[in-house]
Amino acid sequence: MNSQQKTLQKTFKNPHTLMVQGTTSDAGKSILVAALCRILVQNGVSVAPFKSQNMALNSAVTKEGGEIGRAQAVQAQAARLEPSILMNPVLLKPNSDIGSQVIVNGQSIGNMKARQYHEYKPQLLQQVVVVHQQLQQLHPVVIVEGAGSPAEINLREHDIANMGFAEAIDCKVLIVADIDRGGVFAHLYGTFALLSETEQQRVKGFVINRFRGDVSLLQSGLDWLEQKTGVPTVAVIPFIKNLHIEAEDAVNQQQDTSLTAFKVVVPLYPRASNHTDFDVLRLQPQIDCEFVRDATFFNGADLIILPGSKNVSHDLAWLKESGWQPIIERHLRFGGKVLGICGGYQMLGDVIDDPSAVETDLGSCRGLGLLAMQTSLAETKTLTNVTGRCLHSQVQVSGYEIHLGISSGEDLQRPWFEISPQGSDESYLEGAANAEDTVRGTYLHGLLEGDEILEQILNWAGMQEIVGFNYQQFREQQLQRLADEVEKVLPFNTLSQLLELQQPTVEPQIKQRERC
Repeated sequence: MNSQQKTLQKTFKNPHTLMVQGTTSDAGKSILVAALCRILVQNGVSVAPFKSQNMALNSAVTKEGGEIGRAQAVQAQAARLEPSILMNPVLLKPNSDIGSQVIVNGQSIGNMKARQYHEYKPQLLQQVVVVHQQLQQLHPVVIVEGAGSPAEINLREHDIANMGFAEAIDCKVLIVADIDRGGVFAHLYGTFALLSETEQQRVKGFVINRFRGDVSLLQSGLDWLEQKTGVPTVAVIPFIKNLHIEAEDAVNQQQDTSLTAFKVVVPLYPRASNHTDFDVLRLQPQIDCEFVRDATFFNGADLIILPGSKNVSHDLAWLKESGWQPIIERHLRFGGKVLGICGGYQMLGDVIDDPSAVETDLGSCRGLGLLAMQTSLAETKTLTNVTGRCLHSQVQVSGYEIHLGISSGEDLQRPWFEISPQGSDESYLEGAANAEDTVRGTYLHGLLEGDEILEQILNWAGMQEIVGFNYQQFREQQLQRLADEVEKVLPFNTLSQLLELQQPTVEPQIKQRERC
């Protein structure tokens, strides 16, 4: 523990904060935090999720008009809260192999190379600790998600995401490992062994995730692990088949296509962002939605969708170099449709201009030329939740905008929506289409989650006889299913003891099983 952590620990003590760390990335930290939030809130506890530092290209807009990681927005839903910037004070959005846009308290403070950010982190530790305290004043119980692994020795100095944060606020820790990867005991024991003595003392339990089979066969290993570390395994979570919880960053390629008849292809460029926009398409049983990186694997589609991008100019260059431009043009000649969302929308235009080198030093670059419009990038980012209506049908729509730049041009005279920022009476027109209405674009993330507007978009793209699919209801069902399965092996009483809860902080809530 360094001097800064010791100073902070004298100020803050957090028996009602529990931190979930993992032996690796994708060990199950995000979904375990979501499960614990739902278990606690439905048992009467006022709880909120928190992640001091997140690195992800999937993000969400909060009620304050800030930007946080998508995983924390999902965890907020599990806790039955609106997403807040207090839940993720530092977000890193990689825009190159060695650099990221740095977002602090919901707003970008610029781009930093990895070493530059590493040296900047000590200035952030005090900030993330204070934000955590602000959150805990609103919600007495906080479930914190770590990042990566606490055993990354090269990143231990200036750590604000794992044990560095846990030491600073003096909270208890659970460590989760994914047994489906193999080597679970090596992962848990090795991680624990690499911690300092004070860090080891705050580890109060191990959690084994995604177990298949007879749990009694694990017992000898669990006994050995506790004997070696003095730490019990508090839960073995079973492998939950066909569970869908929005991904923090990794692209989920799993999909049942046995009943599909309509093909959607999403080109997956290097810095593609907010690919959770397409989860609803991958879950709709009539749609085969495929992420394709290599253009030579393209085998036809009814609809091509260009997703968002954290570095539009570089991803556009990649798209052209990879052979996607002639494929998209041929797709349109053969009667297909093309939709662009956010950065993908900008790529559809004639020109992307970056005079201030906000994303790249390439300056201006030619777009795909499929929409008569130009985009000029600027340092100020648009961050807003919106609601409105489709101008073609009057169907209600909602979504969120996260983008740099302003688009203008002839095809914006054929707008798609009339929308208003959350809490505002002012409205504006949004979106564009070409004269033939074969190419459309929008800045709205989350648009496809509305079942009525999704049906109309699919109709536009040529799909008929669509079976209704309520994605919002489905997402809620999946969160409840996750919590129910986890509560069987990690019951509320165990959580109460870990969190030193005397009594519920609000009246117990009825579990919403009728939605399932």
